Amino acid sequence: MKKIRYALIGCGRISPNHVAAVQQHSEELELCGLCDLVLERAEALREQFGLTDTTVYASYEELLRAEKPELCAIATESGSHARIALDCIEKGCHVLIEKPIALSLEDADRILSAAKEKGVWVCACHQNRFNKSIRKIRSAVEEGRFGRLLHAAAHVRWNRSEEYYRQAPWRGTWAQDGGALMNQCIHNIDLLRWMMGDEVTEVIAYTDRLTHSYIEAEDLGLALVRFANGGYGVIEGTTNVYPCNLEETLYLFGEKGTVKAGGKSVNRIEEWRFADEAESPEAVKEVFSETPPNVYGFGHRPLYADMIEAIRQSRPPLVDGLAGRRALELVLAIYLSADEHRPVQLPLRSCKTADFLGRF
Repeated sequence: MKKIRYALIGCGRISPNHVAAVQQHSEELELCGLCDLVLERAEALREQFGLTDTTVYASYEELLRAEKPELCAIATESGSHARIALDCIEKGCHVLIEKPIALSLEDADRILSAAKEKGVWVCACHQNRFNKSIRKIRSAVEEGRFGRLLHAAAHVRWNRSEEYYRQAPWRGTWAQDGGALMNQCIHNIDLLRWMMGDEVTEVIAYTDRLTHSYIEAEDLGLALVRFANGGYGVIEGTTNVYPCNLEETLYLFGEKGTVKAGGKSVNRIEEWRFADEAESPEAVKEVFSETPPNVYGFGHRPLYADMIEAIRQSRPPLVDGLAGRRALELVLAIYLSADEHRPVQLPLRSCKTADFLGRF
């Protein structure tokens, strides 16, 4: 079977996870190009993984012309995701977009519309959906083991230093990033929404910038979410925890079940209690928990496997562009509620991070 020609656009902090996943699927993917505005980063990544036959580019437009990839992963600064995705789609290329899928709902909708028109697939890189722990919890949701889902909570209690923000000047800006919720917390926000049935009716929130005076956006976000199924959600996201990352947790509370996922990136099941007592909680904790080396977890490999299968079978990826839009929408609704000091009803049709320039 002919390999899918693949290129990676953006060779920064997350790029090794993408290349490692591609190498694990080397029988399916041909890595034809690496691209970064700082060419030395692309060259360093090529050397790190021994990609002697892979060409590096400083211009993604040149890469698209020269290599004609069929699948592109976009791992650049958040503010450029939409523009690059739309250019790739215009060339008939499937895209895998790092979070967030865009910084405006209008751009997210343009991506979805263009992909439909061109007959290509969009995958949002919410790789934590593929954690063993999350897959197990999701199966319990789909099997109805919780009974009625009452409420859920997503906590990201992390630390980001001034050094982190100085490494890349786009971080923490409204034009190119957003704050803790959009950058660090969106994965867990995606999981919360997905587990609770996706449909949100109302959000009320506070955000603030308490310790990072050198960024534009928030370092703390607190929100209450009302879901269409009658359940509620609590979101707490911060990069102010002293002196380092503490935890990322997801709780689900139902009439007949209570679950907690924790660890570096919700990769461990820490509580597993169900009325049906279908299996040993201790066995579940042992089998469905992982210990990754960092907060990125092990989800990129199965996410890539699913995207490859989606292309081969002409079906949507499990984490499609609409899923990416939903996570973006919820973060933007939180921003809007905090900015205007009012409850915000969903769905939102129009909102972008740049709307909040000067917020603090």
